[in-house]
Amino acid sequence: MLFQVEMTVKLPTDMPAEQAADIKATEKAYAQNLQRQGKWRHLWRVAGSYSNISIFDVEDNAELQELISNLPLFPYMEISVKPLCRHPSSVREDDR
Repeated sequence: MLFQVEMTVKLPTDMPAEQAADIKATEKAYAQNLQRQGKWRHLWRVAGSYSNISIFDVEDNAELQELISNLPLFPYMEISVKPLCRHPSSVREDDR
């Protein structure tokens, strides 16, 4: 199943810089691993904000919930999820 996930990060202003850097580094490694697995299919930065729009390709809602809730930045995110389905006018068979 494909899902569009919009994530906006809101780190506490009083979080120590070293702690923030550690969380971001762990987040990057986790996200890149999911991309290599094909589960996090696309990842785009929203210009001018600490946000991204992503496309996840997972088995079901439960898998998506597990992947998202394991993001190191999850406690500091506002997240919006939209399920996607293939558009009948798409010219791509694999929707990649």
